[in-house]
Amino acid sequence: MGRLGGKIAFISGGASGIGRAIVERFAAEGAEVTFGDVDVTGGKAVAAAGATFIPQNVASEDDWIAAMNFVRERFGRLDILVNNAGIIGSGAALEEVELERWNQLWAVNVTGVMLGCKHGARLMRANPGGAYGSIINMSSNAALLGAPDFAYSATKGAVRLMTKSIGVSFAREGLGIRCNSIHPGPTDTPIFDPWRGGSDEQARMFMEAIRAMTPMGRLGRAEEIAALALFLASDESSFCTGAEFVADGGGSAALPAISGHSWAKG
Repeated sequence: MGRLGGKIAFISGGASGIGRAIVERFAAEGAEVTFGDVDVTGGKAVAAAGATFIPQNVASEDDWIAAMNFVRERFGRLDILVNNAGIIGSGAALEEVELERWNQLWAVNVTGVMLGCKHGARLMRANPGGAYGSIINMSSNAALLGAPDFAYSATKGAVRLMTKSIGVSFAREGLGIRCNSIHPGPTDTPIFDPWRGGSDEQARMFMEAIRAMTPMGRLGRAEEIAALALFLASDESSFCTGAEFVADGGGSAALPAISGHSWAKG
């Protein structure tokens, strides 16, 4: 405990799932945590764990400016920024994808991350004692491999390379601002609630297929992703920037196994 003692953190999309786990873990580790989300009811509930909630749409530059002004006026600096907010795609085939949905995905998943990096870095540059801080961008293992939901995969791939470019740029400028990305695999969050439990055979088969995507044979836990974010937020990761950190149970490391063959189980 106390690995983030005295640090000031801001997390987008902190009202549920991985974002909520990060808010709670950072607060437990001693950080002063402020987080944003479009879910006001959920945000207020999470804030009870010892954090400060502000309504935020990450696709709005005005909302990012307001969020960073809030942190500046209340704490005078920013040490950690986690760009966690994101939405899933529709899964539509290329020929069927709707431009409105495509633009919405890019507005939240890519532009929202860019705006967070832009305004978070501005505040970090003005930190007492010089420019320093850790920016953590939530991507996906879908950024590393082709995925059926090509639109979602494309947005997460953009986050991956944007992170590398930002990290390298800051390092070469001699700044103490680091930027890294996290790439979770399927993680047990409310996103899977529509398919969880019940007697619907199609839903059961879907969840089995999701679990089979990882050699470890299970969904990740939000707390496991939060633990990785904690490492990147802490001074323990001081030599890490422009890097991608994968937490997907081995899913991006293995070809699919062939069931029924013992040699395929190793």
